[in-house]
Amino acid sequence: MKNIQDLRLFCETAQQGSLSACARKMDLSPAVVSASLKRLEADLGVLLFIRSTRNLRLTQKGEQFLHHCTNALTILDEATTEIHSQDAELSGVIQLSAPSDMGRNLLLPWLDSFMEAHPRVEVRLQLSDSPADLYSQPVDLALRYGKPKDSGFIAIPIAAQNVPVLCASPAYIEQFGTPSSLQALTQHNCLCHGHNDTLHTRWTFSKENKSVSIDVTGNRQCKDGDITRKWAIAGKGIARKSKLDIIQDLIHGRLVELDIDGWHGETFPLNLICAERRLLSPTINAFKQHLIENVTALFNQLK
Repeated sequence: MKNIQDLRLFCETAQQGSLSACARKMDLSPAVVSASLKRLEADLGVLLFIRSTRNLRLTQKGEQFLHHCTNALTILDEATTEIHSQDAELSGVIQLSAPSDMGRNLLLPWLDSFMEAHPRVEVRLQLSDSPADLYSQPVDLALRYGKPKDSGFIAIPIAAQNVPVLCASPAYIEQFGTPSSLQALTQHNCLCHGHNDTLHTRWTFSKENKSVSIDVTGNRQCKDGDITRKWAIAGKGIARKSKLDIIQDLIHGRLVELDIDGWHGETFPLNLICAERRLLSPTINAFKQHLIENVTALFNQLK
């Protein structure tokens, strides 16, 4: 079967119910349509239509083939549209909220490279460790860690397997050592951070379906995750940070991930959140893919 046009004429003939109606719809002569159907039947080795001087109806084999042919052409058309849409110049405004640490240290260069590739795209960025209100603030999208509290939101995974990890600088470890147990964390200077009215001073860990919470203290507290990361790099204490936030520090040796007897935090996924699916324009979908590719490349560097 060499000619897709033959398939299209077959489907159109079946829909119109006659050769002449198909010919008029496709702006062809009835002879061209008839020749196309004969060629298709010869390729398949089956009779697709039962013809009379006035009527045209599908055979049983024709009905079976019509179903599969229609589906195949739909898939082909969708693939063609997708390829062409990728070539189209992206444009529009991305109104985005993101956590402060991730926004400053990872997102900014990713936004730069995306906008360089698509110069008609504009960005309005809001950085805060307090979640933006997608209904009342001028924000269409939000990068957020954890599961969305509002079940009505659309959540697109960007880093589904991200986890919170304990970390400290090599200088801190050299001076104070690594905690030998979770309880030993209470003897270390722990750098606590949070947002709004919440400060996270109770750290929860899991292992083998068990869960343990430890109350920690320290002489530095902040509601800006980027400050907490910088304190950890400066050797001021142990921090509990999203692995994605500190992944570059781990790669370059500025921080060390602390493994305390296999205890770990629960999955802390990064999602791209929006209030309505209709906001997922070709530009947003391309940006989403750009984020996923950059996140995947970072995690691959740790392997």
